Amino acid sequence: MRVLQLLRGLTLSLIVSPSIAWGGEPVPRMQPETGVQGGYAIVVQRATEEDSAWQPVVETLRNKHDGTVIVWDTEVEESLESLQQLFPRYTCFVGKSDDVGGDFVRRVHQLTAKLDSDPFTDTFWAILTGYDAQNALTIASHTEPLVIRKVASGTEFATEMVVEGQWYDELVKNKHVRKHPGGKVEQLRGPDDTTAPLVNLVNNYQPDLMITSGHATQGNWQIGFRFRSGYFRSSAGRMYGQDTERRQLEINSPNAKVYLPIGNCLMGDINGPDAMALAWMNDVGVRQMLGYTEPTWFGYMGWGVLDYFVEQPGRYTLTEAFFANHHALVHRLNDPATPVGDLRGLKFDRDVVAFYGDPKWSATMAKLPKRYGQHLTIDGDEYTLTITPQSGEDSFRPVNTNGSQRGWRPMVQFLPHRVSEVHVLDGQQLEPVIADDFILVPNPREVNGKEPYVVRFRADRILPGAGDTAH
Repeated sequence: MRVLQLLRGLTLSLIVSPSIAWGGEPVPRMQPETGVQGGYAIVVQRATEEDSAWQPVVETLRNKHDGTVIVWDTEVEESLESLQQLFPRYTCFVGKSDDVGGDFVRRVHQLTAKLDSDPFTDTFWAILTGYDAQNALTIASHTEPLVIRKVASGTEFATEMVVEGQWYDELVKNKHVRKHPGGKVEQLRGPDDTTAPLVNLVNNYQPDLMITSGHATQGNWQIGFRFRSGYFRSSAGRMYGQDTERRQLEINSPNAKVYLPIGNCLMGDINGPDAMALAWMNDVGVRQMLGYTEPTWFGYMGWGVLDYFVEQPGRYTLTEAFFANHHALVHRLNDPATPVGDLRGLKFDRDVVAFYGDPKWSATMAKLPKRYGQHLTIDGDEYTLTITPQSGEDSFRPVNTNGSQRGWRPMVQFLPHRVSEVHVLDGQQLEPVIADDFILVPNPREVNGKEPYVVRFRADRILPGAGDTAH
């Protein structure tokens, strides 16, 4: 059996779900679930749910998404049975900042992979917290979708895949790169200390997306990696810059944005009221963000989000990009061809990156041409995923290689509803993985002219979705 072959010889103990087709094998129907599959769950500790300051946060999410509230008392794992019964498409874990540290993040990762018996995460989840209840309510109340046009960064990113953006190089002193809307990418000379220019970008450029990497702790970001520069620091829910002369630079950037500290250590670890994550959300307008809760060294779960989100502009929401990358990680973790050293790094990364915000809120990159086309059509019980090279020999190659563990990610297509009893009709040679709510196709790497790659399968629909096409 293909699934067992993929798992053989690994140090992990995984149980393969009857709802998943791995490598093209037909699979039996999922065990029937009680309750309604799909929807939005709000998981909250009873002490928080009964706190008058936090009740509006829970109620806002419930009303906003017609959500179901699941209350736990002592351990978040108490919510598992209810989550298995509901099998929600989205799950929001609401918690006070004191209660959502690194251990909580790890437990949420592990919990949300147990709704069924396959190794993949079973729901789009996020942790909604804030510096205080009012900050959390601001995030919960935000409804306007974000289309990202302006990007600011403290590290290199694929400027050709964004409408406009600027970055200062953490590795090369004085390097400043800028792209105007519709213009060419130009390299400029920046100052020795890039603290003030980055503060100015956040304040006056008002980016929709902020990207950072380099050394960090729970309370500061060191801007220069290979040269001396300043810091962003946080205190009591506030953010400020501190240059090499120890001058404090005020940050005032209230516009709604998302934040990707893809290479920073500890940026997602909320270890007290001075944590950077709280300041980004409370003082810098961040509505969604990810972040490592441990010192990062492997990098797959952080840097890979750029491969899906920034470098496939408009294809995924940030929530979808985060979980596409997580599915890719789990897939590689279960591939017997993965080197032993990489297995250690993948296992480390799997449960230590937090995702904060409302998971159903939509933040997407502005649509731009992509390296390959990806189109799903549904005709009755027949599903066809077509992947079309659009950039010649570069179609499936990495767009940008700055960082760690970049490129060669599998194609991930989310389904508009859950399916069962999958039977692959065409494309078995591509070794697709078909779970109840997504299709994963390993990166073909080679391009066969302009010929598309096609996976066609038959499945029963479990939960009706809105619309029968996705791209």
